[in-house]
Amino acid sequence: MSSDPESISKLTDWLNEAPEPPPDGEEELRGRIVDALREIYDPEIPVNIYDLNLIYAISIDDHSAVDIQMTLTAPGCPVADMFPGWVESRVGEVEGVSEARVELVWDPPWTPDMLSDEIKLDLGLL
Repeated sequence: MSSDPESISKLTDWLNEAPEPPPDGEEELRGRIVDALREIYDPEIPVNIYDLNLIYAISIDDHSAVDIQMTLTAPGCPVADMFPGWVESRVGEVEGVSEARVELVWDPPWTPDMLSDEIKLDLGLL
């Protein structure tokens, strides 16, 4: 890298730039992401993936890129190869999201105990 004063000034300006916040604030963006996740249903259980507690984490960086950690109800899920791509695609369409990435995780393993009592009641498990 050049050490001339102009290059140093440009680097300093770049380093001092404040990251762009999400357009409507992180909580509003998070709400739109959750709404989008609630539109995606597990192919084997008639409940959306958010309320099934298949979403373990949603992280939004300063540039509105979204990282999601999710699991599936079983490692042998017939759509395991495609499901993360569906989630990335849908979340990537949310207004204000610059990029969406999904990581499929298996720890902790999902169990029906993770369902809320309301969902258990809807599914006839209570």
